[in-house]
Amino acid sequence: MRQGEVLGGWLLAICLGVTTVSGQVPKAASGDWPWWRGPNFNGVAESGQRVPVEWSETKNVAWKTAVPGRGHSTPIVVGGRVFLQTADETLLTQSVLCFDRKTGKLLWNRELNRGNLTKKVNPKNTHATSTIASDRGRLFVLFCNNDAVQLTVLDLDGKTIWKKTASPFLEKKYSNGYAASPVLWGDTVIIACDCETGSTVMALDRDNGKTIWSTQRPAMSNYASPIVGRVAGRDQVLIGGLKMVAGYDPANGKLLWKSPALSMQTSGTPVWAGEMVFAAGGFPEGSTAGVRADGSGEVVWKNTHRIHEQSMLVHDGHVYALNDRGFALCWQAGTGKEVWRHRLRAPISASPTLVDGKIYAINELGTAWVYQASPKGFQLVAKNQLGTIVFASPTICGGEIFLRVADMVEGKRQESLYCLRRTTGR
Repeated sequence: MRQGEVLGGWLLAICLGVTTVSGQVPKAASGDWPWWRGPNFNGVAESGQRVPVEWSETKNVAWKTAVPGRGHSTPIVVGGRVFLQTADETLLTQSVLCFDRKTGKLLWNRELNRGNLTKKVNPKNTHATSTIASDRGRLFVLFCNNDAVQLTVLDLDGKTIWKKTASPFLEKKYSNGYAASPVLWGDTVIIACDCETGSTVMALDRDNGKTIWSTQRPAMSNYASPIVGRVAGRDQVLIGGLKMVAGYDPANGKLLWKSPALSMQTSGTPVWAGEMVFAAGGFPEGSTAGVRADGSGEVVWKNTHRIHEQSMLVHDGHVYALNDRGFALCWQAGTGKEVWRHRLRAPISASPTLVDGKIYAINELGTAWVYQASPKGFQLVAKNQLGTIVFASPTICGGEIFLRVADMVEGKRQESLYCLRRTTGR
C-alpha cells in the first residue's frame, strides 16, 4: 500500500471523531442551525433529513418572503424562528430581522444602528455580512459601525440585553469592510477584528460583555471568522489569514500554534479532522493547506488554489472545496493529493453545505449544484436556479433549506428569503 493511501486511511479513521465536542462547546438543538457553519461549526448539517435536491421559484417552495435592505448574513434557525442581519444603505440603518419559520411572516425588525456606516466597502461586501450566533435564548450580533466592531446581545424577541464596542476597525489600503461572525464557547463569545491599524481576537463574557481575554495579532487586513474545533484532543479557536493559520486556547487566548501556510486575506473558516486543520486564502495569492494542529503547526501539504471567500468541507478522509475560478475540488485529506476537479461556474462566494453525503453549492448568480461528496468523481445529483444574486450560504436543518437570494425588480435590487421543503418530487 502506498504512503498516501496509508495517510488517507489513517485520517479516515480519525474522522469518525470529527464532531466530538467538549462540555464547553454549545450544542445545537435538533432541527436548528444556530450559528455560522451550522450545528458542528463545520458546514455539515444534521444527518437523516429528507431535504429537497430540486427546486425553482415554484417547486418545493414552502414559502418566500421579502427581506428589506441588503446583507450577506446567512440565515440562522432557532426553534420556530429564522434570524438575519440586514442594512439599509439609503436610511443608513443596520438591523436584525426575525421571521416565523412556518410561514415566513416577519415577526419583528430591530434597528440597532442608524448612521455612521463604513464609508467604503467592497461592492461584493455589505454592511450586514456577519452571521448571528444564538444560544441559551440570546442572539449575538456583530456590526461594524462608527469605525468599530460592535457586539449587541438581544433576546429572541429583539430586546437588547447589552451592547459593547469591542474593537476599532479602520482600513487604509484595503477598504473591503468587516465580515467576521462570532463564535460561542463556554460562557464567552469570541470575536475577531483584523485590520491594518491593529488586529485582535478576543473573548467577552456572555452575560455582561466584560473582556475575558484579548490577544493581539499582526496588523494586516483580513476578514475571517474564528471557529472552535475539537482538534488534537482539545478545543481550539481556529482562524486563517494574516499570512498564517493559527490555533488559540479558548480559555485564555494563548497562542497554541501558528503556521505560515496561508496568504494575507481570507474570509473562510477552517475545517478539521483528528489532528489536522484545513484552511485556504485568496489574496494576494492563492493558498490552501493541511496543517497539523498538535502544537507543531507542521504544514503537511499545500497548494496554490485561490479560495478567498468560501469555506471548505471535510468528509470521510477527503477535503472538498470550491475555488475562485468556479471549480469543485476533492483532495485526500492526509496528503493533499488531488482526487478530482470539475468546472462549475464562477463567481462563487457562498460556502458549501454537506448533508447526508451530498454537497449543496451555490454561485453568485443563483445557480445551485447538488453533488455527491465522493472521491469517485464529480457526481451531479441536481442543478437548480433561484434568484440572480446570491452571497449567503445555504442553511439546511429540520428537512428544510433556507436561502437568502436577490433579484433585480424594475431596476431595483430586492432580497428574498426562501424556505425550501419537499412538497413535490425529490
